[in-house]
Amino acid sequence: MKTSDFYYDLPQELIAQTPLLQRDSSRLLVMHKESGAREHRHFADILDYLQAGDCLVMNNSRVLPARLLGQRPTGGAVELLLLTQKEDDVWECLAKPGRKLRAGAEVIFGNGELRATILSETETGNRMVRFHYEGIFLEILEQLGKMPLPPYIKEELHDAERYQTVYSKINGSAAAPTAGLHFTEELLDRIKEKGVKLAYVTLHVGLGTFRPVKVDDVTNHHMHSEFCMLSEETAQILNETKQSSGRIVCVGTTSCRTLESLANEDGSFEECSAWTDIFIYPGYRFKAMDALITNFHLPESTLIMLVSAFAGYENVMGAYAEAVQERYRFFSFGDAMLIV
Repeated sequence: MKTSDFYYDLPQELIAQTPLLQRDSSRLLVMHKESGAREHRHFADILDYLQAGDCLVMNNSRVLPARLLGQRPTGGAVELLLLTQKEDDVWECLAKPGRKLRAGAEVIFGNGELRATILSETETGNRMVRFHYEGIFLEILEQLGKMPLPPYIKEELHDAERYQTVYSKINGSAAAPTAGLHFTEELLDRIKEKGVKLAYVTLHVGLGTFRPVKVDDVTNHHMHSEFCMLSEETAQILNETKQSSGRIVCVGTTSCRTLESLANEDGSFEECSAWTDIFIYPGYRFKAMDALITNFHLPESTLIMLVSAFAGYENVMGAYAEAVQERYRFFSFGDAMLIV
């Protein structure tokens, strides 16, 4: 398949710039993948499509306030974006302006509570950076860092918690698992009351999730690597769900990629963790996922390819065209799709 096969025309004004006041008031396009039939609902109506015995799988990774604005000792402005922790106090970072941040360069953040030394440059042009501070790094990051919003969001985010899911728990992501942003505590309680099991996985979302596919032939694209974990408790819930013929409903492509990466060949699960670079595109055979809750993704992205692999290429491209026509809100703070 060609990357251009996954292009669709999106008016700029449909890219959601801010979250809605109420998380679960977003719109929900429901697609039945066998028939291709579509319904237009609201996210709180998702309860109508979940059944007792189903399992809702959510990614509990929490976004780090990973965007640091500082300056060089000479006064020049610097921006570092934390990507991956390599060892104690050493991180791989995106750095701007790169030409000024060679090995040995120093950067000061805030009033000097946090300092950094550039150690080296990676093959991809990122920087290995050692941080210097007193106290607890995450606390300093909470104080000085900003949320690393995607490049298509131009508005300032006034409440940083709106770029976190209500169940976020384990720090480590550079971007939010956005399908989960629609859930409220109250909606999750109602889902549990219906007899749906809740299970959590962890995949720390990297900025590679926004990296465009630059090859013409989809099969030549190489995915970035992300760390994911599945607990013994979650493995047990998933296995019980399968054995009792319940459905595994993934909240977001990150939950899907975690399960498809860590599932055994027979679709069973056990406690494990791994780095995954799984790339799911049409032709992939799913081992674990039965239904998917997801946002609307960028044209020609690996995420729209994953959704097409699950629901069918024609179904998905038709649904996206209809969502544009019906003026749904797109991307991170936008509306949602349920594929059953």
